[in-house]
Amino acid sequence: MDRKQEILRAIVKHFVQTAEPVGSNTILVSYKFQVSPATIRNDMAILEKEGLIYQPHTSSGRVPTDQGYRMYVDEIADYKKAKKHALSVIKKIRQQYKADQIREHIYDAVALLAHATENVSFATLPDNERTFYIGLANVLKQPEFQTNSIQASQVVEILENNDNFRTLLDNLDINDSVKIFIGKENIIEQIQSCALIVTKYERDGFTGYLGILGPTRMAYPFNKAIIEEVKSLFEERTSL
Repeated sequence: MDRKQEILRAIVKHFVQTAEPVGSNTILVSYKFQVSPATIRNDMAILEKEGLIYQPHTSSGRVPTDQGYRMYVDEIADYKKAKKHALSVIKKIRQQYKADQIREHIYDAVALLAHATENVSFATLPDNERTFYIGLANVLKQPEFQTNSIQASQVVEILENNDNFRTLLDNLDINDSVKIFIGKENIIEQIQSCALIVTKYERDGFTGYLGILGPTRMAYPFNKAIIEEVKSLFEERTSL
């Protein structure tokens, strides 16, 4: 590829990205041509004479003509590099799309858990470190917390401090089965008035935690069964 074609490629690339006419100084600085500004201007004048670029306004830069685009498409464009980039972009978009879909289903799963167990239900979200939870009012209306405002505020504080709660989950022995942690087994002192029933989920390569948090006075067998069923529905992509 000769220098004039490289300049045309630079003009096309810059104009496609910015929709702004391209001047010789921009070409020289942005695309690191090892020639003088006068050489760039001379080559642009030749490209303009050949009908490959034109000047839309006085004292403005140049933009490609249809003929310039045609030469770029037929002779200059690097389709191999473009395909590699396109595949990378598609992969990233598909991954994000799957993560968004999973996030929506997680919201449904957490809402179902909160409604069925009448406790705080939660799940960690794919692609980030956030924990989503619903049903805080379910816990705060329990007699244990209505009569002990300190314990109630401690539970709220832990849930609202995402890092502390995520650290708790990461430090517990949680696997694919549903595990029950009661009182002091929860490690973090602020929620030792609670029980935690939690499991790990896996879907489309994404993993996270799914569970409930409530007072130690809870229906353990029922809540464990509920989590097992919701997890199964979620992982099997069954409508919740």
